[in-house]
Amino acid sequence: MRLILLGFFLLLHLLSSAAALAGPTLDTIRANRVIRCGVAENRPGISVQDEAGQWRGFDVDFCRAVAAAVLGQADRVAFVPVTSVNRFPVLLSGSIDLLMRMTTYTFEREAAIGVQFAGIINYDGQAFLVTKKSGIRRLADLNGATIGFGKRTTHENNLTSYFGQRGWTYKPRPFRTLSEAKAALLGGEIQALTSNRSELAAIRIIAPGEPEDYIMLPEEISKEPLGPVVSRGDDEWFILIKWVLYALIEAEERGVTQANVRTLLTTSTDPVLQNFLDSDGLSEKALGISPGWVVRVIEAVGNYGEIYERNLGSRSPLKLERGLNRLWNQGGLVFAPPFR
Repeated sequence: MRLILLGFFLLLHLLSSAAALAGPTLDTIRANRVIRCGVAENRPGISVQDEAGQWRGFDVDFCRAVAAAVLGQADRVAFVPVTSVNRFPVLLSGSIDLLMRMTTYTFEREAAIGVQFAGIINYDGQAFLVTKKSGIRRLADLNGATIGFGKRTTHENNLTSYFGQRGWTYKPRPFRTLSEAKAALLGGEIQALTSNRSELAAIRIIAPGEPEDYIMLPEEISKEPLGPVVSRGDDEWFILIKWVLYALIEAEERGVTQANVRTLLTTSTDPVLQNFLDSDGLSEKALGISPGWVVRVIEAVGNYGEIYERNLGSRSPLKLERGLNRLWNQGGLVFAPPFR
């Protein structure tokens, strides 16, 4: 019993001093009162500025969730446009605090270039966009075609592997930006554009003409688990980003929404839910942030399902099926570890 009590009081001591060990990134963010978040430009549903200059989208909402947790205000985000070519150098230079640019979680990236992925926020896959007038309707029709893709992405290696296994050929056309590749597709310089399905769905919305003028082929040739990325070396910041993501997921599983989170905080008698909403304040001390962070996050952007449906899913112009992005108990892969 003495050992148990000793361990309990030691845990309380560690939690009470955790704020002092918040890490350099969090210290800098507190001093500047802003989180610098790297995102793509002009990707409807993912990261795009509206007519009033406000950033909106799936990646944008996650950046705002982090700001709500850390700074108490979801609008304390400076959005920094990055490309597939410069995203990692910009992150590693310290010019941004968090990279949220549809970035695929790979062993090579995490082990070799000094970054860490704080989980998977979108289980995506590499797909192909073609023009309707091309007559291309299935992947086999691209045997011998010229295919465009973004430089320094996972897509070129996937193409080489997939086509090589089938004895198909293709002419690669790497582009610095997918906007350049889109123009090449429209101009007939390439027969197909390949990227993550969610990104191609966004491009289809903004391409000239009507979305119906373009076809997304049904096949996918790879796994593309996308996640938030931070620089290696600041464990406290890494853990905080990870658990903001898990809080969004846990909220959906427990039925906590943007509309009811405040009510549940004051009326629920479920001890597990109350612990999740952090009525005892222990997790705030562990993360080095102010009390009520889970409630602030959900109140600012909603739960994971709300964010997905609003930006990518049934309530968005992209109308992407959730698929593997459904909760684990609904046939998907999305779940959060226990909070206690």
